[in-house]
Amino acid sequence: MARKPAKSPSRMPTAEDRVVVLVGKELFLRTEYTDYLRKLLKAAHGDCEFVKFEGEQANPAEVLDECRSFGLMATHKLIVVDEADSFVNTNTRPMLERYCQSPSQQATLVLRANTWRTGNLDKLIEKIGAVIKCDEVDADMAAKWAVRRAEKTHRAKIDLRTAYLLIERSGCDLGRLDSDLGKLAAAAGEGGAITPQLINELVGLTREEDAWGLQSLVLAGDPATLLKELRVVMGNSKSDMSVVVCYALTDLARKLAWAAEGLGQRKSPVQISKELGLWNDAQGAIIDAARRIGPAKARRLFDRAIGVDAGIKSGLDAEIAIETLALEMVTA
Repeated sequence: MARKPAKSPSRMPTAEDRVVVLVGKELFLRTEYTDYLRKLLKAAHGDCEFVKFEGEQANPAEVLDECRSFGLMATHKLIVVDEADSFVNTNTRPMLERYCQSPSQQATLVLRANTWRTGNLDKLIEKIGAVIKCDEVDADMAAKWAVRRAEKTHRAKIDLRTAYLLIERSGCDLGRLDSDLGKLAAAAGEGGAITPQLINELVGLTREEDAWGLQSLVLAGDPATLLKELRVVMGNSKSDMSVVVCYALTDLARKLAWAAEGLGQRKSPVQISKELGLWNDAQGAIIDAARRIGPAKARRLFDRAIGVDAGIKSGLDAEIAIETLALEMVTA
């Protein structure tokens, strides 16, 4: 049964949505909305099969057949198409429009794209789902988001003025902000306050240099050396280094995903480096790695890093999770 169109293009997805478009350059938001929807579907249906396609290679008929077919083990499917900018075009729009007129009730189709051309397809989607913007945010929006995120996700408090200080150090990228909030919240303790003093101590140029030291080992492509150094860092420090190490890996995965997508959009390495704030050795190493890995694999690594970070905060064995993630990245 068709629902009324959503009043806001930026509402949260729901378990009743049959087609969801996540459009915008903020990779972190696209991943967060997808994870949120997956949890909703699991709560509503007991289990949810996850299927992922890459838009450039995906056959529309195969994607829609997957939506219509019954799962072997689960009662519902979440089907994600990345690079939907390529997947949705003049040839495929009529097929997608027909599907939206009678979508499968056993599947939720998620299209993730950097850009989106409005048209009749949007009107059909809004009757049975939503088109949700995942745009980059400005400093005011990022500060307010940081205040909410710190309390809800990281169980710490940060006032608006202090959040602006954090943004001065970290920028407005939500993925990096979330990593820094996690690191600061761990230092503040559960229910504690993130203060300007903590930000000055834990977020800054010296910490960026520490992070680059770990990231450069990943980019060097030597698994044995990377594991050896990781174990030294994790084992020799008197404090828990899992937050710092996970931050470094997640930050690298974010940069690789951004750079790979930028290269796919034919941006110049100079422009990408400027957007990411890459200089000296980091500039060439990250651009070269992003070119080799490609957008699809880089996005998977970023999704994986976010998942590991969340898992560690929920009690996952930090040492095993970090070593596994590091090996996946160094061999990508």
